[in-house]
Amino acid sequence: MLKLIPATDRHHAAPVQWLNSYFLFSFADYYDPDNSQFGPLRVFNDDTIQGNSGFPQHPHSEMEIVTLVLDGELVHTDTAGNKATIKKGEVQRMTAGTGLAHSETNGTDKAAHIYQLWFLPNQKGLSPSYEQKDVDFLDKKNELVPLVSGQKVLEDVVYMNSNSTIYWCNLSADKTVTFKTFPIRSTFIYVKEGNLYINGVDIGPNDQVRSTDENVLEIRASKDAQFILIDLPSSAANY
Repeated sequence: MLKLIPATDRHHAAPVQWLNSYFLFSFADYYDPDNSQFGPLRVFNDDTIQGNSGFPQHPHSEMEIVTLVLDGELVHTDTAGNKATIKKGEVQRMTAGTGLAHSETNGTDKAAHIYQLWFLPNQKGLSPSYEQKDVDFLDKKNELVPLVSGQKVLEDVVYMNSNSTIYWCNLSADKTVTFKTFPIRSTFIYVKEGNLYINGVDIGPNDQVRSTDENVLEIRASKDAQFILIDLPSSAANY
């Protein structure tokens, strides 16, 4: 089954002048009991952070937090001693585990565009940890590029403590990629730009698809497109 959620159904939030966000799941002041998570994917925020601003230090625990920088850059600092600049095309994973606090700030004059995703971890009580990698995912064409995964069969990706994998794809017009899945898995797709046909369903910019009980997804671009695809376990026992 494919469930199409149009861009207009995203929750728009601009709580401060420097932040423009779209929440794909319940978050902060937005609560919908029917939209609290999709498998272990608990948060997906599409954020634009203006220059010389950002999130001050705040705490987290028992969550895998993944940040993809699509444009601009952010400086990450946390109470575990990590400090790094995450630039366009880079991916960061922070395991909050038993607890830490961090800040994310944009010290440049240019706006930063990021996707931030939170996953429920596959076990509690983990020690906080951090990983960052330049995956160069914004330049590769016509393939699903794995960025972050807890499935150890994949190499040269950022590791997370979740039985899930995040892919990125830059798909040229009239090209097709095929994603093979299983009925015990779910697939989440969010389109950054362009248009797709997914198993015959027309998907536009900032639309999302949540797929369950499928074996194969045929994804064709009707115009140049960029999208994120997340492979997720359907059952909490497999998170």
